[in-house]
Amino acid sequence: MAYSEIERRLKAGGIVILDGGTGTELERRGVPMDAEAWCGAATLDHLDVLQGIHRDYIAAGADIITANTYASSRLMLKAAGLADQFERINRAAVETAHRAREASGRQGIAVAGSLSHMFPMVGGSAQVDLARVPSEQAMADAFGELAELLRDAGCDLIVLEMMYHPDRMASAFGAAKTTGLPVWAGFSARRGADEQVLSFAPDRDIAFKDTVGVLTGFDVAAAGVMHTPANVVGDAIAILRGAFDGPLTAYPDSGYFKMPQWQFEDVIPPDELLRFATDWVGSGVLVVGGCCGLSPEHIKAVASLKEGRPT
Repeated sequence: MAYSEIERRLKAGGIVILDGGTGTELERRGVPMDAEAWCGAATLDHLDVLQGIHRDYIAAGADIITANTYASSRLMLKAAGLADQFERINRAAVETAHRAREASGRQGIAVAGSLSHMFPMVGGSAQVDLARVPSEQAMADAFGELAELLRDAGCDLIVLEMMYHPDRMASAFGAAKTTGLPVWAGFSARRGADEQVLSFAPDRDIAFKDTVGVLTGFDVAAAGVMHTPANVVGDAIAILRGAFDGPLTAYPDSGYFKMPQWQFEDVIPPDELLRFATDWVGSGVLVVGGCCGLSPEHIKAVASLKEGRPT
């Protein structure tokens, strides 16, 4: 029922508000991040904080809240010595989002399960540890396992987050597709030295238009640009529009990552985010929110974009 309400609003041209960062908001509120699994390991011991974050986003105007499952595939949890806690951690994350939704009293809130192709990183950096890159089959198994759990635990949709690496995306897209749930694809981008919009991949320059080409092989319900600087999102959306004619999403990050902490430096003020988001909506974006570094205060600002639009 919750997703059907989101779908109805999008078809009517209404604005849907996504939440902001979950992992970084846990960190902002004092929850320690794991050196291997980042925020994936935080769920079990900090359920009250996590529920409070979800509730704050709903109160700020979010129509979709995202379960804290971005960094909790078995690949990530195994590196942290928590592989045996995979099901417990992820079910707790989804159940906590459900409890927050119920406690809010608001109707029509959807719970999204986050699925990424994140791998363990080299300590103190945002670089993948090449010595621990799993095989294609291991990726397919891990992403498929998490996708099935998200469906079975009651997520209303799957959001593929930080899609940027051509060698990993197919496994993530394939896993999400098998659930039968609506799938939203979130691609991440960066600006190259020549101002070209590139995939977020830090180890090579890949044209963003080549990254979003994966959509020719997968049917998704919405697609957009996320975990990308706000001043790059608009150009990336223009490229994405050439590969996808469905509902567009935009939710930037602000600050930067130095494993295992997010660095809350030069975070975009809420009113400035609103100015960017107003332009995105003017260009046809229907789903707006925030990613790492952005808080309920930011979501409250962009939620004003719903005024005067179909509900």
